[in-house]
Amino acid sequence: MISPLIPCKEVLHDIHKGPAGFLGTGTTGSYRQKASAVIETILEIMKSTLANAEDLLISGFGKFSIKSKNERKGRNPATGTPMPLRSRRVVVFRCSPVLKGN
Repeated sequence: MISPLIPCKEVLHDIHKGPAGFLGTGTTGSYRQKASAVIETILEIMKSTLANAEDLLISGFGKFSIKSKNERKGRNPATGTPMPLRSRRVVVFRCSPVLKGN
């Protein structure tokens, strides 16, 4: 199941639509604070969604999902001795065809 859908065009439009937009006509510091707040909010949504093992689709950009990797044999790069690598979950990104240019 693909849980939150973040329309990329709408987010960018809200950030950059000019003097009447979200960022307003304030000073450079005000612009940076508001832009930073928007980015932090987006990253928090992404972190919480992926932490719950849900897929995150950003239309026009791509899809982030969680993939489980099995335990496997590896090597210590410093000594070359074999060692087991534990099973783990990793974030996988699949690019949107729109972003690829297809």
